[in-house]
Amino acid sequence: MKYKQLGQTGVQVSELCFGTMSFGGDADEAESARMFSACRDAGINFFDCADGYGKGAAETILGKLIKGERDDLVITSKCFSPMRDDVNARGGNRRHILQAVEASLRRLGTDRLDVLFMHRWDATVPLEETLRALETLVADGKVLYLGASNYSAWQIAKGLGISERHGWPRFDVIEPMYSLVKRQAESEIFPLALAENLGVISYSAVGGGLLSGKYGKGTRPDSGRIMANPDYAKRYSEDWVFDVAEAFTEFARETGVHPVSLAVAWAAANPAVTCPIIGARNLEQLQPSLDSIKIDMTPDLHARIAALSRTPAPATDRLEDQL
Repeated sequence: MKYKQLGQTGVQVSELCFGTMSFGGDADEAESARMFSACRDAGINFFDCADGYGKGAAETILGKLIKGERDDLVITSKCFSPMRDDVNARGGNRRHILQAVEASLRRLGTDRLDVLFMHRWDATVPLEETLRALETLVADGKVLYLGASNYSAWQIAKGLGISERHGWPRFDVIEPMYSLVKRQAESEIFPLALAENLGVISYSAVGGGLLSGKYGKGTRPDSGRIMANPDYAKRYSEDWVFDVAEAFTEFARETGVHPVSLAVAWAAANPAVTCPIIGARNLEQLQPSLDSIKIDMTPDLHARIAALSRTPAPATDRLEDQL
């Protein structure tokens, strides 16, 4: 396992980050523990969580697992998601952010979060209010670094500008979706990250399972996130993504590599990506993602895989200016 600096923080993180969304849901406590141990054995020191994962269940399980080695780990969490039926138990306002972080710290059994992400953009709240609340948490030592998850490039840039103007801590890490079938981040988010030296931990490298080898033009598994979750079904509803999945699966077969390993390695090879987030429902499903670091993702191999998919539109219409 190699280690890389997370943006300009100076913190060294493993080249793979483990995402704990399955903890307390698809993976019970025992299976979560097995996956955590496998990650630690592989050298992973970076674990991504969120209060919205099982409405606190994932944080509670992760908190038990990190006891005894907390100082050796880089732990993230997120806030924004509805945590109770109460109308105010959600969002990017100061009231909810401060309450949510206190609750996350209790569940995780720690005195600080290494990175706190805003999980979503909140259009109902001035960004200044959100950032001021985050500044309070950093000043109090409860959060060390700030992050933005699922923000567009202009939203990240706006946040950076506000923080610079006020002298507040800025977003140091971002968490965008990125895979062979979801490449929009290449247009503006990744160039922004490189220009501003932001750490990037991308998620859904396997496209919600689409690139696992189980999907194709006329092929669907009996179960899986895309089949069971309406949000994922909508996210991957266009016919062309299944064409890509079939071509990618065939390419992986011809290459002699597990498609999951290849999908993770391809996402990790983008120069803007610090590390991709991997996840699984069980230990068996996790192994191919761990094996991704064994792949020599040469520029030629990366380009051949990229050619299987659609290149996203550039940020401007001046095609003659594109490198």
